[in-house]
Amino acid sequence: MLCLGFTPLLALVLVASLGAAFLQDTLKKSCSLTKYQFLAPHELKAVQKMKEQFEDIMLLSDRKCNIMLFRRKWNTAELSVPDRVMLVEAELDLATTMLGIPAAPRFAKTRQRPLAFLTQARQDLRGCVATESPSHQPSGKLRHWLQKLQTAKETETTGCLEASTILHLFQVLNDLRCAALREQCT
Repeated sequence: MLCLGFTPLLALVLVASLGAAFLQDTLKKSCSLTKYQFLAPHELKAVQKMKEQFEDIMLLSDRKCNIMLFRRKWNTAELSVPDRVMLVEAELDLATTMLGIPAAPRFAKTRQRPLAFLTQARQDLRGCVATESPSHQPSGKLRHWLQKLQTAKETETTGCLEASTILHLFQVLNDLRCAALREQCT
């Protein structure tokens, strides 16, 4: 019969526990956006349905907006990988904030799935920014756009920010895909 003493057994348990904790901590700190390289069709359909319903709501409203936040002279692929991640994180912050605004019950239900998806993507991106390039300084292009975003948040109405964001969600999703593709995004 095998007889292990208490001390060696305790040491074995401690080593196994520390190893598992270290592995788990390493996995938490890694940045993996691969699940966003090819977005699931049901997620895209949910965003499309929400966008179409919002467009119908917009037709019935008297909202007049001329916000140009998502019109840029540059393509996301032109940015460095850390800049792409920062861009998408800012876009997702705006999108989740705008989709979190109280709405009519029918529209609130339609946007639940896109909001949950975008919230998860934002959390994943925050992990990437924190682990991969916490001290990264944005390029001039990105810095200018982030400044434009901040100005829009301070000067535009919530309704116009919401409209611009929802109407450009597919651009945000394309930017997310580009960030996930990393160097392969062209």
